[in-house]
Formats: sequence, C-alpha cells, structure tokens
Amino acid sequence: MSIIKNKLESLNIILPPAPAPAANYVPTVKSGNLIFVSGQIPIIDGKMIVGKVGYSIEIEEATAAARACGLAIIAQLNEATNFNLDKISRIVKLGGFVNCIDTFTQQPEIINGTSNLMVEVFGEAGKHSRFAVGTNSLPRGVVVEVEAIAEIK
Repeated sequence: MSIIKNKLESLNIILPPAPAPAANYVPTVKSGNLIFVSGQIPIIDGKMIVGKVGYSIEIEEATAAARACGLAIIAQLNEATNFNLDKISRIVKLGGFVNCIDTFTQQPEIINGTSNLMVEVFGEAGKHSRFAVGTNSLPRGVVVEVEAIAEIK
C-alpha cells in the first residue's frame, strides 16, 4: 500500500468519490509537472453545505466545509494520478473563497480547514502558498470553494 493511502487510513479518512464537473469544465488539468484542480465545493454526507458566514452559518461549520473541499481536492488528485497519491510531491497553492457578509474578516481561519488537512495528509509536502478571500456569493449558495495546484513527480 502507498505511503499516502496508509496515512489516510491512519487518520481514518475515507476519500469521497471525485465530484463530476457541474458545468463545461474539467476537474483537473495536467500541465508539465503540475496538476490544477478546479474549485471544489463542500459536500458532507451527500449534502451541499450552503450559507453565508456571519449570517446563516457559523465559523466552525464553514471550517468543516472547507475540510470537505480539501477531501474533494485529494479525491481529484487521486484520480489525476491514477490512484497513486505518492506521485504528489507538493501541494503548491490553495485558493479559497468564503461566502460571507461584508464585515467578516476571518476567511483565513476558515480556509485552514483545507490547509490543515493538506499538512495532515501530505506532511511537509502539504505546506503551500494560498489565498483566502471573502465574496458575497458562491455557486449554488455554497459557503466555501477551494481550488488547488499540486506538483507531481
């Protein structure tokens, strides 16, 4: 078994199926030694997590939603590497969008839900650059969306 699959198992993490695109795009694009992962939305127990932080959803729930986005990113990377996550040499960058009220300023804490997962699973190779921004709306009303760039061996 691979190192990363063993790590997932030791963390009691079961990857969801990689979500299918909801529009006219592909979930991942390989270019050179990089894999670009399209924005992933939070789905927990088959349900999209919707809402606006500071209005209808709490920070803790939004952070859990960001973690769910991270699981979807890893699932997409798993498919893009032909189910061999050991091919991932680095998570290069994450981009996180948080659906929130105008005065909300804790977007980085929410996107840590994804960032922390990447470090848990990939260790030092999971440390990445990123952005975390607030927006007034996201597709389907989801609370968070996260995209990623990963490097492959």
